[in-house]
Amino acid sequence: MARALGIDLGTTHSLAAWVDERGRARLVEMDRGPLLPSAVDYGAGPEPRVGAAALAAAAERPGQVVLSVKRLMGRGPGEAEGRAAAGGEAGALRLDVGGRTVTPVEVSAEILRALRRRAAAALGEPPGACVITVPAYFDDAQRQATRDAGRLAGLEVLRLLPEPTAAALAYGLDRRVRGTFAVYDLGGGTFDLSVLRLEEGLFEVLSTAGDTRLGGDDLDRALAEALLGDAGLPPPAPAGWRALLLAARQARERLSAEPEVALDLVLPGGGRLARRLSRGELERLLAPVVERTGPPCRQALRDAGLAPGALDGVVLVGGATRTPLVRRLVRELFGQEPLTDADPDTAVAQGAALQADALSRGGRPDLLLLDVIPLSLGVEMMGGVVERLVPRNATIPASASAELTTHADGQTGLVVHVVQGERELARDCRSLARFTLRGIPPLPAGAARVRITFAVDADGILSVSAREALTGLAQEIQVRPTTGLSEEEVGRLLAEALEREGEDLRARFLAELRVQADRSLAALAAALAEDGDLLAREEREELDLRVRGLAEAMAGDDAGALQAWLSSLEGAAEPFAERRVARHLDRALRGRHVEEVAGERPPAVPPGPCPGGPRRRAPED
Repeated sequence: MARALGIDLGTTHSLAAWVDERGRARLVEMDRGPLLPSAVDYGAGPEPRVGAAALAAAAERPGQVVLSVKRLMGRGPGEAEGRAAAGGEAGALRLDVGGRTVTPVEVSAEILRALRRRAAAALGEPPGACVITVPAYFDDAQRQATRDAGRLAGLEVLRLLPEPTAAALAYGLDRRVRGTFAVYDLGGGTFDLSVLRLEEGLFEVLSTAGDTRLGGDDLDRALAEALLGDAGLPPPAPAGWRALLLAARQARERLSAEPEVALDLVLPGGGRLARRLSRGELERLLAPVVERTGPPCRQALRDAGLAPGALDGVVLVGGATRTPLVRRLVRELFGQEPLTDADPDTAVAQGAALQADALSRGGRPDLLLLDVIPLSLGVEMMGGVVERLVPRNATIPASASAELTTHADGQTGLVVHVVQGERELARDCRSLARFTLRGIPPLPAGAARVRITFAVDADGILSVSAREALTGLAQEIQVRPTTGLSEEEVGRLLAEALEREGEDLRARFLAELRVQADRSLAALAAALAEDGDLLAREEREELDLRVRGLAEAMAGDDAGALQAWLSSLEGAAEPFAERRVARHLDRALRGRHVEEVAGERPPAVPPGPCPGGPRRRAPED
């Protein structure tokens, strides 16, 4: 049976691992140890070159080498991070590299192909299926892009595994630990903080938070910009900037072990940077970037319902956690020394290999993973409010359903708008998909029943189905967004939701009141057209006055005034509704004997002039 692979597709480095006959995770060796630089050179010949040689060429030919492609996975044309973009179809980002136009998925596939070839050479046979790790805070678009890259590389992807969970697998299974741990994962391009409970083979994720645009690359960029500013040099050409970033990374890594380093760099295109840099200066420059990891850490602890003192340990993952400043911040955040006996560079790949081995062999009785979804999933209702079906930090796989109905009489189509995020209104969340269920029977408003079901698989990928109860009409889609979240959206969704929680709730309440008022006005207009003769002139004038007041309140933003006018109209219309009921009962029973109607169902009575109706009303087609 072919060996399954665990793959850490990283921003700076990528690596692969497999499990030997004794159940130990073994790393696949590359040219210089197990780490393969995540660099792809498109200018070295007809075939792209991957790894150390591509990284070495990056300073000389920056326009032909792609680095840190993980940060572009699932992104749109407007999120190229200063790269040479060539636009894209259907919102997909395409890069202009070495005279070729490629997508981030294609670049990542080249890295995965290189890992597969090295694994085949090490194992003496082609590897089997694989588990690929992703940041815990990757959204649906980024996960889909990673899975697509695996397929393009000729790999059977068994599962996408969150990186902190993979690291906890390697740490926990190797040491048979028990307890509640935080996994602080600061890689080359992303940051995650996950809280997990480990107990004899059970790995339960309690919460997760993070920032998919924060990592070692940002530390290098901050240092490079500061060095340029101190030297009074203008921003260099692309080749000079790439060389400066590489020098900044090397200096940062060396200062993790040395108190001071010497920099002497001649920039391509002109300019020279020569100076000594101490660890203290480095930490002063990097502190604002490193401190950005604090809010997600505190958010994850709040979501898990834990204080820092309740943790049994903090596990460090990612090469950037070797920086002394990062370790000091972790100690301050959690009130304890972080655990450093796990290799932060290799733990993720080793954990992925353990999971791949378990899945390929049909599972292990002593290993159970319970991951969570990082951001809530919901559907837009009338008025633009969000009905959340799957809340953030829900254990996956997960499923949830809601029953929607129509908004207008005779409505034969219903729009299902799927959104992701923590805000109360759909316009403030990320739109994932939109489709229309057509062919609904033309029933009165509120009579149709459409059940919407969300299903999130073990990879965190969403499928949505809609089924109308009377006809059995159904439609199902797998949500496949073409782009990912914008730079600000992922890291700020939860923060915005907390900061504006009161404002969001007020906006939601106002939107729901407007929908209810609109329904009430429509129902009253229909009732007046049919039975308006039941009202005296003074009564009709009183109702018309309240209708005008309600309409004016609907145009404003005062929820209190809108609710007051709605209650006023409903109160004024109540005698009219009672007279309508009496009239229609009289018509239904006129000329019939008691014996004829005994045991029958009550006759149908038209709705009152101001029905509340079901709350869950989806937008019209």
